[in-house]
Amino acid sequence: MKNIELILFDVDGVMTDGSIYIDKNGESFKKFNVKDGLAIELLRSHNIKTGVVSGKASEALTLRSEKLGFDFIVTGCKNKLPRVNAICAELNIGLDKVVFVGDDVLDLPVMQKCGASFAPSDAHELVLNYAQYITNAAGGCGVVREVADKILLERFETLDDMYNVLLDKIISDDVKSMEQ
Repeated sequence: MKNIELILFDVDGVMTDGSIYIDKNGESFKKFNVKDGLAIELLRSHNIKTGVVSGKASEALTLRSEKLGFDFIVTGCKNKLPRVNAICAELNIGLDKVVFVGDDVLDLPVMQKCGASFAPSDAHELVLNYAQYITNAAGGCGVVREVADKILLERFETLDDMYNVLLDKIISDDVKSMEQ
């Protein structure tokens, strides 16, 4: 996993627990884990691109994805492999440089072609059978953070070394903003 350049995530069941809350007006809400947000920033600080490729589309998903600063946001896409191939073509990388994190059977065609695949511990049984790595976390409970840590620990000796890059960037950005 030292050569990974892109990590793509399914959303429902990976970044969320798969629940959809609907109010009396038909508006849907999703619960996201704040720990995953820092994981995206951590990956960015190590020059790893990120994105979501979700079978569903919702305003909540788009807002959260944009706020996290994903490099690629693909929603409402059930046949994910062609979209993942297009992203790879845009970045001029092969699927062997991609990690995909999925939890349900629609994710299998991508998971089977990528360089590495992860599934949350509560993923569908078939996905668990095909995933190369299974997180300790269930969907919506820090899966993204666990994946980021696992991938980056392949490049660093310790968690301290890995997170110091992010902390140094944050401190540097704060100093620059105070100087302006």
